[in-house]
Amino acid sequence: MWFLQSSYPQLGIGLIMLLSMSAGISSSMALETILLHRGRDQLPWKVAAKTATGMSLISMLAMEVAENVVDYLLTGGTVELGSAPFWLAAGAAIVAGFLTPLPYNYIRLRKYNKSCH
Repeated sequence: MWFLQSSYPQLGIGLIMLLSMSAGISSSMALETILLHRGRDQLPWKVAAKTATGMSLISMLAMEVAENVVDYLLTGGTVELGSAPFWLAAGAAIVAGFLTPLPYNYIRLRKYNKSCH
């Protein structure tokens, strides 16, 4: 998101957020699918992809939205890598992204009484 904000500001903040969220979610799901297929679980590709989607899509969306909203509210979409307030906003966005999906993940784990896979 920072790259797009600083290099292509003419795209607009909405499109930049959409593109960065899409990239983050798709790369995360691809990595999870590969790990479920090649890792300890050795799931078939289709099952690995379905499991990766089911176990984290909603929490990833919540995380991405929270991080982007906090970042935008605190920085206005301005990237200033040499600025302390910018990095404080980045830290706040990371904390928001971590805390936001916790209730959903907790409820899912309690409901099924086991880990994701």
